[in-house]
Amino acid sequence: MIVLSIFTLVVVLSSVWSVLALWFQLPWPTPARIAVAGCWILLALASLWLAWSGRHWSGAGTYVLMFAVLMLWWGRLEPSHQRQWADDLAHITTGTVEGDQVTLEHVRNFTWRSRDDYDELWETRSYDLSRLRSVDLITSEWGMPGIAHVLVSFGFDTGEFITFTVEIRRERNESFSAIGGFFKQFELAVLATDENDAVRVRTNVREEQAHIYRVSMPESAMRDLFMAYVNEANQLASEARFYHTVTANCTIIVYNMMRRIVDGLPLDHRLLLSARLPSYVKDVGGLQDSPLEELKERGRFSERARNIDQAEEFSEVIRRGVPGWEGKL
Repeated sequence: MIVLSIFTLVVVLSSVWSVLALWFQLPWPTPARIAVAGCWILLALASLWLAWSGRHWSGAGTYVLMFAVLMLWWGRLEPSHQRQWADDLAHITTGTVEGDQVTLEHVRNFTWRSRDDYDELWETRSYDLSRLRSVDLITSEWGMPGIAHVLVSFGFDTGEFITFTVEIRRERNESFSAIGGFFKQFELAVLATDENDAVRVRTNVREEQAHIYRVSMPESAMRDLFMAYVNEANQLASEARFYHTVTANCTIIVYNMMRRIVDGLPLDHRLLLSARLPSYVKDVGGLQDSPLEELKERGRFSERARNIDQAEEFSEVIRRGVPGWEGKL
């Protein structure tokens, strides 16, 4: 009885996963996917009926064979760069390095009027890493409790800022799904963008709630982090990878890069609850020495961004009053 109960639990849990995998990955119309999912459920129930009817090996063998075929198919699903991408994800940023000079190809600098109305612009930009002076952590929340998108913005003593963002690479007419992110629905992309693009689209177009935090780190570590983004982007451009809601997202990718720069950086549940990432960064000594609630309140910039809209002073305005930026703009 105990063995049968365990077998039943395994079948139920693995069938939930299997049905979702089929739903998100079969490239067929909805009625066909419903039919396949229904067939899986019926066969799983049949295997349980056989097992509970005394034909233990027939029931177990039927389900093991089903699941083995499914896993064979699942293992053959490969990420690809050859899809019909959404306009804002048509490219992945790449970079070349010569000494202190970094040249970035496919820097996105769209002008957004609405989610569907925008001017496309992909640029080539060059930066002198010897002039890199700041790193800012930006979080943007869109209503999912505990979850935020994480962006990292690098500032130079020329007054320039460049923002790196790890994105799901959506196809045309495809929208984000946290559940789909567990089932190879999306590829990953790393983009370098103008702040008027990746930051402004979240506050002014998508009406998300964003916060900015000046990160405390040596200039050598800033440079290492910048190069980590460039290397990550180059690797993704040469070999596609799947996004994963937990193990390969905008927070974990950055954590893995930082772990190669900072020894002993601990794992923490706040890496999954990305809206709490600033708390984690503060605890490891990465934020200004002020209470976190003060840093969060003074770093809240969505309203300032909406008021300034597309002005050239966008980067300056969103940093006004932010701890660590006083008197430096």
